Amino acid sequence: MSAPKAFVVGWPIAHSRSPLIHGFWLKRHGIEGTYVAEAVPPDAIDAFLRCFGERGYVGGNVTLPHKEAAFRSAAESTEVARKLEAANTLWLEDGRLHADNTDVHGFAANLDERASKWRKGGSALVIGAGGASRAVLWALIDAGFGKIALLNRTPARAEELARHFGRSVEAGGFERLTEALGEADLVVNATSAGLLDEAGLVIPWNAAKTSAVATDLVYVPLVTPFLEGAREEGLTIVDGLGMLLHQAVPGFERWFGIRPIVDDELRALVVADLAR
Repeated sequence: MSAPKAFVVGWPIAHSRSPLIHGFWLKRHGIEGTYVAEAVPPDAIDAFLRCFGERGYVGGNVTLPHKEAAFRSAAESTEVARKLEAANTLWLEDGRLHADNTDVHGFAANLDERASKWRKGGSALVIGAGGASRAVLWALIDAGFGKIALLNRTPARAEELARHFGRSVEAGGFERLTEALGEADLVVNATSAGLLDEAGLVIPWNAAKTSAVATDLVYVPLVTPFLEGAREEGLTIVDGLGMLLHQAVPGFERWFGIRPIVDDELRALVVADLAR
């Protein structure tokens, strides 16, 4: 039997740290497998997803901008993937393409590791209503948050997501930021920018609870302007790198048969690579 082979596919893909993460685990566990990056443009992704098994792949990860296409291509999907209408983890089983979305697991596991009491909060604020916020909203609902403020520069986008996720999500624009900050036990930046200069948005952290936790999905730099502002006001901060590391765990187990762990050695390896 040939050694299992997996991939990460995106466009562009050169920035991906997934080969570094999975390569580390393959070496640690002495597995004769490979994990490689595949740069596939949007007009070629459907063909790639149909025939990757013919190239010897057992499955792989999917990153931007292909997560929705991956979900649509799958014959079978997990409940999480169906709720998010996006997939980041694929595998072949009995000749059929299966899909999952492990971003929800990654987001929650990162907070479990770095701010273990986060699940005790009742109110959350999510800034940004793009694709990444879907996983965050599902994780928060699953963790029992009864009130989630979803604020976006364009409120209509937030309202669309709020309808999809149900009554616990309240949509609005950035004019509600101060009010929502004052209520939130958990504050999440789900925009693609580290905020502040990039988005032209200054977070009024002095309105936040000092007992709150702030986390950012962005991990370059590790401490974004968003997190720096929260830390200066005494909030607990959690960077986004752990989400990347933890979301990789279920896929590795699926393709290579061993459930790896996220530890300080792996984190230090990726942090050093980011610094380069």
